[in-house]
Amino acid sequence: MVPLKDENPVKITPYITYILIAVNILAFGYELSLNPNQLNAFFHLFAIVPRELTASFSGISTHQGIPELSTLITSQFLHAGFAHVGFNMLFLYIFGNNIEEQLGSTKYLFFYLTCGVLAGLSQWFFSSMSNVPSLGASGAIAGVMGAYILKFPQAKIVTLVPLGFFFPLFRIPAIYFLGFWFLQQAFNGVASFEVQASVGMESGGVAYWAHAGGFIFGAILGPILGLFANEDQKQQTIDY
Repeated sequence: MVPLKDENPVKITPYITYILIAVNILAFGYELSLNPNQLNAFFHLFAIVPRELTASFSGISTHQGIPELSTLITSQFLHAGFAHVGFNMLFLYIFGNNIEEQLGSTKYLFFYLTCGVLAGLSQWFFSSMSNVPSLGASGAIAGVMGAYILKFPQAKIVTLVPLGFFFPLFRIPAIYFLGFWFLQQAFNGVASFEVQASVGMESGGVAYWAHAGGFIFGAILGPILGLFANEDQKQQTIDY
């Protein structure tokens, strides 16, 4: 299923969401300028390499040009291919603006990056001795989706569903679209315990635990940062 848009308009210009999309695209453009050896070195420096992160937690130097902990941030702006960056930016474009409107730009940026860090740590927890670089914005975006499903469970997601040679559109409530997405990530994360690590990330190039972890942490962190603050203010106004 491919989401095309949500029927959930906003009253703001979501500048932070647009900036995040632009930075991700610019970073991917830079990746395209590198030859394979340079790109491999670039990923090993700026992506999360679980084994190196484990070493850094133990106080062991990894002899990298940047602190290993900083890769929990830098990895969020790297992607492994056109489909990877394309789908991530599509999901961010659809769901990010509403969460930015609810939290405000500053809190939203903090929320986004924190979800990305916690998602990266979730993937690291299940593959702490892997040498395979883990990268992508999907963990942070999963956090946005976790907040979205809480705040807008009935918002309709216009979704393209391939059925053989036909591509009908359906208007699916967010609670079903995002709920199914989360269950799929969690199921595949469990299944990945039996799968050998592959190029890019775990299990066929997809960091399922980063997705599931980001989603859960987003659902937790969103309300803490004021996801429902406007609702509470409205209720207080009614009560008075």
